[in-house]
Amino acid sequence: MTQLTMGAAAPNFSLPATDGRTLSFADVAGEAGTVVAFICNHCPYVVAAGRRMAEDAKVLMGEGFGFVAINANDAARYPADSFERMGPFAEGFGFGFPYLRDETQAVATAYGARVTPEFFGFDDAGKLGYLGRLDGAGTGRGDGGPRELVEAMRALKTGQPVEGKPAMGCSVKWK
Repeated sequence: MTQLTMGAAAPNFSLPATDGRTLSFADVAGEAGTVVAFICNHCPYVVAAGRRMAEDAKVLMGEGFGFVAINANDAARYPADSFERMGPFAEGFGFGFPYLRDETQAVATAYGARVTPEFFGFDDAGKLGYLGRLDGAGTGRGDGGPRELVEAMRALKTGQPVEGKPAMGCSVKWK
């Protein structure tokens, strides 16, 4: 599978959200740029980062960025990642952004998602400018150190160069 390269356009999608809507990239895009996060419900890296991700998303959304999370894991083999369990998971962490289900895994394939959590940051023109992790905390529950995703998105907004550190997490559970 090929991962998106820097400067690539964001692949569009139309996916169901935990709140009953069906959303596309355009629906979640922000004026300043957009973050597409691939996560799931069961990965210890996602669970450890859940609150920090919700906080960082709130900060970014307040600065004009769009933010969305997508779960593409095989729910037949990993029932904790089922659509029915996504809503309570999102509520438990206080997600203030849409949480979408990629049942066919077509969107995860188009983006080249490899692990959960993994963050794709797009500029205001929908071009990939950041690929990497939220921060350096891994499965630790501390403050995570520098807010790498937040800092990267702010840099993208001002046209500064951005370098991401590889995402750490559980592999996407392919069918």
